[in-house]
Amino acid sequence: MIGTRPAGQHTVRQHNAALVLGAIADGPGTSRAGLAAATGLTKATVSTVVDRLIAADLVAEGEPEQRSGPGRRGTVVSLSPTGPHGLGIEIGVDYLASCLVDLTGTVRAQEVRYADNRTPRVFQRVSAFLRKARKQADALGVPVGGVGIAVPGLVESGLVRLAPNLGWRDVDLADRLGETFTVANEANFAALAELWHGSALPDFVHVSGEIGIGAGIVLDRALFEGVRGAGGEIGHLPVAPDGPPCSCGANGCLERMAGQEEILRLAGAKTVDDLVSALESGEDAATAAVTTAAGHLGVGLSTVVNLMDVPAVVLGGTYAPLEPWLREPLLAELERRVPSTAWSPVRVVRSALGTGAAVRGAAGSVIRGILADPEHYLTTHWPSDQDVQGR
Repeated sequence: MIGTRPAGQHTVRQHNAALVLGAIADGPGTSRAGLAAATGLTKATVSTVVDRLIAADLVAEGEPEQRSGPGRRGTVVSLSPTGPHGLGIEIGVDYLASCLVDLTGTVRAQEVRYADNRTPRVFQRVSAFLRKARKQADALGVPVGGVGIAVPGLVESGLVRLAPNLGWRDVDLADRLGETFTVANEANFAALAELWHGSALPDFVHVSGEIGIGAGIVLDRALFEGVRGAGGEIGHLPVAPDGPPCSCGANGCLERMAGQEEILRLAGAKTVDDLVSALESGEDAATAAVTTAAGHLGVGLSTVVNLMDVPAVVLGGTYAPLEPWLREPLLAELERRVPSTAWSPVRVVRSALGTGAAVRGAAGSVIRGILADPEHYLTTHWPSDQDVQGR
């Protein structure tokens, strides 16, 4: 075909590294011979790739493999526990969160610090919080392979186009903080974390209630972001057109009617923990506040379910601990508004990760990037083969 060219050495090496590391991630405790059989590569090629991955501490050798029969047993290889870690930072409206995960996605350290981030000093606060998180990695003796930042707003090519609850418009975090990050919407990161580590559903909408409301949509185990990455902005669906003004400039948006602040206000509670205690005690104001929020949430989610034909709703963020009281009124509203529930009921499940989903997704996105393209990590950290072999 005109315009096509044979794959260059770097392209072949990139493909082989990703293939081998992916096989190790999918089947930890596999020998080089087993990797050759799994990938279709020659034993010599696999051995070369594995040696480079070991030198970069992406892979570690273990004990001889456990198998029966004659022949020499090969040494098993697995993802290195001391290899590059993913660091996630979440910038919430009223908190900062950090999460450090290893190559297997296991959480090694995490922290939450509560503060009102609707202030110009938020960038200095984030910078200091990021430095502290890096020191945690240093204390564990592990390198940071990259940083993912979750924000409650619309993100395009790393630029935060709009985060109304923070008062941001066209904010370049890399410029403000002086380094490069993977920046994405917090609801999308939360949905990815739920996909990777949560309920194992292949298709769902993950809705997280904080001061704002965000949704991440997963279809066929892949995140649906929309044409410009702005998909899932459920918080600004109008559910009460004559309702109070929202921070985005419209009236009666879902997050204004069913967000954390509104629920707490109606319940007369100061914190979510206070609200849960009131609900457990059967207090009428708390029950009425959550029931009202569930009704508005059902209006917004019915639009998503009807339009996208999503079979399941995952309640995350603040909604996760409220799930026992949200579930029934939410299901009732969905049954009333979604015609397909007559033969295919919508599932409503509680997030397995709760309020920690977004920051874990941010950290996990770094690890997924390394596993998908280890050659990029190798060449950016050790630009030549001699550098890798010399370690």
